[in-house]
Amino acid sequence: MLSALALSRVHAQEIPKVIEAQHDSSVTDPGPENSSLSEISPDGFVPPPTDHGEAPEFWNSFSVAHRRIQPGGWTRQVTVEDFPISKDIAGVNMRLTAGGIRELHWHEAAEWALMLSGKGRITALDSDGRGFVKDVVKDDLWFFPPGIPHSIQGLEPEGCEFLLVFDNGNFSEGNTTLITDWVRHVPGEVLAKNWGVSSHALADLYTVPPEGLFIFQKDVPGPLDDDQKSIAGEKGLSPIAFDFPMHNMAPTFKTKSGEVRIVDAQNFPVTTTSMAHVTVKPGGLRELHWHPNANEWSYFLQGKGRMTVFFTGAKARTMDFKAGDVGYVPQTFGHYVENTGDTDLVFVEMFKASRFQDLSLSTWVTHAPAQLVMDHLRISKETLQAIPQDNSTIVPS
Repeated sequence: MLSALALSRVHAQEIPKVIEAQHDSSVTDPGPENSSLSEISPDGFVPPPTDHGEAPEFWNSFSVAHRRIQPGGWTRQVTVEDFPISKDIAGVNMRLTAGGIRELHWHEAAEWALMLSGKGRITALDSDGRGFVKDVVKDDLWFFPPGIPHSIQGLEPEGCEFLLVFDNGNFSEGNTTLITDWVRHVPGEVLAKNWGVSSHALADLYTVPPEGLFIFQKDVPGPLDDDQKSIAGEKGLSPIAFDFPMHNMAPTFKTKSGEVRIVDAQNFPVTTTSMAHVTVKPGGLRELHWHPNANEWSYFLQGKGRMTVFFTGAKARTMDFKAGDVGYVPQTFGHYVENTGDTDLVFVEMFKASRFQDLSLSTWVTHAPAQLVMDHLRISKETLQAIPQDNSTIVPS
C-alpha cells in the first residue's frame, strides 16, 4: 500500500492508474466460491476502486423469487421482506395463459402495470359505479387506484405477462381482497338476502377453496365490444382511462444513444405513480443524475447494464443488472446506468409520485458560477465549457 506521502508525489493524472493497479492485484480469491452467484454481478464481486464504504444492497431479481403456479398462470413478487431497502414500492411479475384469469379483486395499494408480452383484457369499476373494460398489448400500461376492483385475463394466442408495481413495500399478492374469498366467507343466508336470491342458487359458490381462486383457467372471452355492451348498464361505461397505450407513444427524449418515454399524471391523469421507460444503446449511459421528489424502483427488461449509487457519507456501490432484475435508488441519491452489453439496454424507472422529476450532474455544474465549479473539481475552464449545459438524459459512448 502506498503511503499518503508517496501518493502525494504521484502526478495527479497518474493517481487513478496507481489505485487501479493496486486494486487489480488484490482481488484474487483462491478460497471456495459459488461462481454462479459471483457471476451475477461481476462489478459487485470485484467492485471498481471508486466504490467505498458499507452501502446497502440495492439489487434484487424476480429470477430468484418463488413462483406461485396455478392452473391459468403464475405470479412471483419482490417486497420489502425480500428487498429491505424498498420500503415504499413492491413489485409483482405475473403470467396468464390464454383464458387464464387473475380473479376480480382490489388492493389497499395502488397498482401500476406494464404489459411485457402478449395481450390481455382488463376490467374495473370506477368510484361512481361505472364499468371499464379494455384490451391491452405489449408496452401498454394500466393503473388502478386503491380500492378500485379489477381483473385481468389472458387473450389469444399466448396469453400475457406483465409487471405490477405497488406503492407500498409491504404489499403482498397474498393479502388482496378476492371476490371469491370474500363471498365464500359470508354466511349463505346473508349473501342470499343481500342479493335477493335463494340459498340454493348459491350452493356451488361454497365449493370454492377457502382461500379463493386467485388465478384460474377458463375459456378465452369473446369480442371486446360484447363485454363493453354487457357492462354499460344505465350509467354507461366509465369515462376514466385506466389504461395508457404506450406502444404507440413517441419518445419524450431521443438521441442517437437511446430514448426515454415519460408517463406521469401530466399525460396519464389517473395515475399517482410516474415512470420513465428508458432504452440505452450499446456503450451509452443514462447520465449521472438524481431524483429530487421520490425514490426510484427500477426493473430491467432487456440487455446488460451496471449502476453505481452514491449513498452520501463517502459510501458508493456498483452492481450489474440483467433482464428480470430490480434496482432501487433512494430519493436524491446520485446514480447512473451504463449499457455494458452489445444489445439495447431497456428498463423502467418507477416513482411513488404523480410527477416525474430528475436533475443531472451536468446541469448542476454548468449552472453554478464557473470559478466555483473549477475550484471544487480541479478542472480547467476548457473542460468545464465542454460539459453539456442541459440534461442529456442518455450520453453517447
